[in-house]
Amino acid sequence: MSEKKFSRPETTIVTAGRDPEANFGVVNPPVYHASTILYPTFQSLKKREVKYTYGRRGTPTTAMLAEAVAELEGGVHCALAPSGLAAVTISLLANLKAGDHLLMTDSVYGPTRNFCDTTLTRFGVEVEYYDPRIGGDISKLIRPATTVVFVESPGSVTFEVQNIPAIAEAAHEGGALVIMDNTWASPLFFKPFEHGVDISVQAATKYLCGHSDVMAGTITTTEEAWQQTIDGHGQIGMCLAPDDAYLIQRGLRTLSVRLKQHMETGLILARWLETRPEVARVIHPALPSHPDHALWQRDFTGASGLFSIELTPCSDDALAAMLDDLELYGMGYSWGGYESLIVPQYPAKIRTATKYEAEGPLLRIHAGLESPEDLMADLEAGFDRLNAAR
Repeated sequence: MSEKKFSRPETTIVTAGRDPEANFGVVNPPVYHASTILYPTFQSLKKREVKYTYGRRGTPTTAMLAEAVAELEGGVHCALAPSGLAAVTISLLANLKAGDHLLMTDSVYGPTRNFCDTTLTRFGVEVEYYDPRIGGDISKLIRPATTVVFVESPGSVTFEVQNIPAIAEAAHEGGALVIMDNTWASPLFFKPFEHGVDISVQAATKYLCGHSDVMAGTITTTEEAWQQTIDGHGQIGMCLAPDDAYLIQRGLRTLSVRLKQHMETGLILARWLETRPEVARVIHPALPSHPDHALWQRDFTGASGLFSIELTPCSDDALAAMLDDLELYGMGYSWGGYESLIVPQYPAKIRTATKYEAEGPLLRIHAGLESPEDLMADLEAGFDRLNAAR
């Protein structure tokens, strides 16, 4: 393909990972279903002188999606995985070994924490959790055995914004890689490699797909971090099904318009929720009331539709009265699709390096693409039920 003349992310979202000239003018990359791939000669088989060697190692369908994600994130290479958690675990397994020390943010996604506390520790990796707001002081925790520093910004459920450049500088000085979960902002609103990250993982299940019907993950790396990561990816035998890759490609093309609407609706809801007497605190990095708002303004170009609210104290029965009859908000453990979601969360149960303390329950909200006015009306009716049941 010709050299790129346009680099704004909205244009990259539409143009990256597409090559109509190589596909008879077809706009979208075709779906290749493949296991066996034939070699034309003995020498090509012996020397692997072909671009595609076996279905598990990639096809034009998966390669073009990986190319698009790598370009959008600002990385060099990208590998695909069958879920966001698989992208996280592959990245960690590929870059850690027995005896290594892993620094993991205390606000990390729950299943990532579970993997660290079970599989990694069983394999002899020492996992140490740190305060997500530690910034450059993470240098005090880095040891000769520290191989990876894992960041997730904003943090899962409680949305602490991490000082990624300061953490990356300290990690690199100590000889460690920085792996980041960039799912919340997507590469539209945060460029991980411009901030010192070595490996960026995303749950493509969420915003890249956008339609709540695909499980997938992406692993984007620098040139230096690629070989060991892709070797681990291949040794574990991970691959993404071609139909899923096609659906992610399809969803990706509307990422910019969808995510801007999620952001707008989320902020409308968050500002309105700050006025509600039932809400003790709204936890949204794009609000001036958030303690890390200045850091978010410095490093991010936008916000997604995911945030949390802390309610004033209420019983489980009152909370159930609010949640059970909501009409527009589903209760489910994902987000990033077109639909709005709400689910209780319990971070105090799993934190080890920091404490989460609140008198009332915590609710995580994903603002979908419905009318903000309708979403507020649905929540208002829910608050009426909560108050009646107190």
